[in-house]
Amino acid sequence: MRYCINCCIHLLPNDLHRQCFRCRGPDHNNQKCPVCKGENKIPLYTNSKQMKWLAVLEVRTDHCESWNGLFCLRKGKLCSLMFGLIVMTLVMVSYILTGAKHGLLLIPSPFHYGAFASNPSLMDNESLSDMKDHYQPSKMNISYVKDYPSIKLIIDTITSKIEFITRQRPDLEELRKQEPHMFSVIPNKFLPNSKNPCWYEEYRGNTTTDPYATNSYALYSKRFRIVFDYLRKVFWNHLYHYKGRHYRLRCLPHFYIIGQPKCGTTDLYDRLRLHPEVRFSASKEPHWWTRKRFGIIRLRDGFHDRYPVEDYLDLFDLAAHQIQSVLQSEAVRERGRMNNIIIGEASASTMWDNNAWIFFYDNSTDGEPPFLIQDFIHAFQPNAKLIIMLRDPVERLYSDYLYFASANKSAEDFHEKVAESLQLFEGCVLDYSLRACVYNNTLNNAMPVRLQVGLYAVYLLDWLTVFNKDQILVLRLEDHASNMRYTMHKVFHFLDLGPLSEKQEALITKSPASNTRRPEDRSLGPMLPTTKAILRDFYRPFNTKLAQVLFDDAFLWKRT
Repeated sequence: MRYCINCCIHLLPNDLHRQCFRCRGPDHNNQKCPVCKGENKIPLYTNSKQMKWLAVLEVRTDHCESWNGLFCLRKGKLCSLMFGLIVMTLVMVSYILTGAKHGLLLIPSPFHYGAFASNPSLMDNESLSDMKDHYQPSKMNISYVKDYPSIKLIIDTITSKIEFITRQRPDLEELRKQEPHMFSVIPNKFLPNSKNPCWYEEYRGNTTTDPYATNSYALYSKRFRIVFDYLRKVFWNHLYHYKGRHYRLRCLPHFYIIGQPKCGTTDLYDRLRLHPEVRFSASKEPHWWTRKRFGIIRLRDGFHDRYPVEDYLDLFDLAAHQIQSVLQSEAVRERGRMNNIIIGEASASTMWDNNAWIFFYDNSTDGEPPFLIQDFIHAFQPNAKLIIMLRDPVERLYSDYLYFASANKSAEDFHEKVAESLQLFEGCVLDYSLRACVYNNTLNNAMPVRLQVGLYAVYLLDWLTVFNKDQILVLRLEDHASNMRYTMHKVFHFLDLGPLSEKQEALITKSPASNTRRPEDRSLGPMLPTTKAILRDFYRPFNTKLAQVLFDDAFLWKRT
């Protein structure tokens, strides 16, 4: 077998080499060659017919005894090539997955916030991919470790859209139309000889009637059943009998600890309940104003039956029994003394959680809720007192993440969730007002972390539209942790509580802190410095407004 050294093609048995014009020697000219015709081609002749050499290779493979040509590979080499491609693919997949986990890639947030939810049937247990009317693909990639400038652009956009606009209070008649049953149960006047808002309500049952048979808290929560079992036993003994009729004492809280989550409300609650003049509901956080009255236990589980106001009032029956004992005492009846026992309620969702409005209230303007929780509380209790415990919103968010995240918690994962939440929030404020975004259920459930809870100024300003400033006490967790005695005295003075003995005060102020960070969460360490810088930039304008409203630069949180 002979080979053409110029064409790199082996010669066929019938010796076509003599007809290969390209191989005629050093004097061959492609421009003058009648076959090449000026083109750099290699024609061959077989059986007196001209063919391209690739066609020859395909047709006459039975004569290819060697695979040394430019485009002919041995089968072994072909297998090696395929194996190498497979290995390369696996390496690339491994790199992508590892890089995404540790924050080494530019990963785009999968959703960009679009329109608001207009369909009340949309629940947060639906996949976000189904909400095509609410979300669209993101236009900006975010590096959740290194791409600080890109995230800073998002924060700058959000900051440019911030406007603190005073909301319009709804009329009392509008509130009555929304909640007629609530207004039929709660009177507009309370007992004059009780510091706590209480009234007598006629009880029409008999001794065999279970007054708590239909209470939703008792039906759906095991922790309440023990309390209600006790209340059933003593219920008849605490009825007030007058002219053949039976009356029960009903009470609302005198004060509310309204927020915020992961800001020390549990610790404040545990210390206040040690005061001899303070009582609380059967559970620290009934969440009635914000969730249960709408039938929400967990929004992702859908709606249950709405908890009526009577179920909420039942939670204060233990305290009402004690107040009634004081009211029926000789000192109160004959000497005109006041009942000084007051009741508190400490649902940390009360200040900020108005997410349910979109499912129940119509006639909203530009996506903003027409009614807020404080509108109804003020309608019934215009003299209520409110306590707010706040902390650095940056640290609050990380603590919130560590407490509620169920798996795969890490500083890197937190950073990724912050970046995605910021992108979603930016998408909202580009089209809607700040208030509309803060109170929007769809957005709040889509964000992986609860950024909105740290926007303290927005919520406080809305509460100040219905309550006077002297009715609201705002504390900092940082001050409470460093000087507990001082903050507790501020609370005692605010609630106008009686003096304590040294022993009672020591018990209240020296008890160990409640609801601190779990040991397994402490082992995760602090958030990434980049994450902290990003969140500082995001919360700065809101903290500035808060400090202006409260006339206290400590709420800028510059030293934390």
